[in-house]
This record gives sequence, structure tokens and C-alpha cells, in this order.
Amino acid sequence: MSLTYSYVGILFLRMARLATTFDVFNALAEPARRDILSLLARGEQAVNAIVETLRLTQPSVSKHLRVLATVRLVNVRQMGRQRVYAVNVDTLRPIVDWVGQFDALWEKQLTGIKAAAEAKARASRAKQARDAQNT
Repeated sequence: MSLTYSYVGILFLRMARLATTFDVFNALAEPARRDILSLLARGEQAVNAIVETLRLTQPSVSKHLRVLATVRLVNVRQMGRQRVYAVNVDTLRPIVDWVGQFDALWEKQLTGIKAAAEAKARASRAKQARDAQNT
């Protein structure tokens, strides 16, 4: 922890972030790791296949897979000389369930946006019809 002084003269207590290797959400904050998980959601993959598909370097993919394995988002097994990775659905399920609680909020927001857009379109069509009648 450390204290920082903001521009408005208030002291803030800053909490250190958890290391990426201990926190699932920090691990998922990295876009490359999300891309790897999305790829693995289609089926298990060897490291070389992930490298080719995502066009990342092998050391980078290995590092990201190590982080994902540490937080147990992926399982790894040895197949001959290759390491094959797959999504660990047991670890992912609670995260999906937790995020799912926000579905209703998103649905409400999207419904409101849709209603506003439809009302604007109706108003625009009505104005065009009035303008066409007046000309």
C-alpha cells in the first residue's frame, strides 16, 4: 500500500493490485489471453497451433498460457513432445455465472437504446411525410 497525493489535495490510499498469476480477472485483463481462451473454447490446441493462429511469438504464447494455467483457466496435458491446452470449464463456470448477473442490466440498457432509436426514426419519418405534404 502507498499514499498518493491527488491534484485536488486529497490523500488517497492505493492498494497494490494482485499479481496476474493470483487473480483470474487480472489474468483475463490481457487481450492476448482472452484471444487464447477464445481459441481454446473451440477445442484443445497445441502451443504451435496457437502461435500460428493468433500470430504471436512462441515465448509470448507460452507466457500467457503459463499465467492462464496458474489461475486454472486452462488445463494442459502432454501429448508426445507437445503440450496441449484446453479451457478448464470448472474454473470458468463461476466466472460466467457471476458475469451473467449483469445480463438483465445490459438487456435493459439495450432495450432503452432500441426504443429511443425507433422513436427517433418514427419522428424523422413523420417529419419527412409532413415536409412532403407541404411541398
